[in-house]
Amino acid sequence: MAKKIQKILIRQKTLMEMLDLSSSGFYELKKRDPTFPRPIKDGSSQQAPAFYVYEEVRCWLIDRITARDEKR
Repeated sequence: MAKKIQKILIRQKTLMEMLDLSSSGFYELKKRDPTFPRPIKDGSSQQAPAFYVYEEVRCWLIDRITARDEKR
């Protein structure tokens, strides 16, 4: 039987705190890194809360760490 992966959503504010980024630093990272996970908006307005899938963020971080280590 295949293991079911839970999709845990985290708020954008929580992700910014996890990455220790200011708002401007977070938006700059999203702009310059096309591999950064895409948000899920809870609504159609521009002010609707944005959530990120925790597993996608975790995989993105692992890929960045791997790329860093391969440059050594």
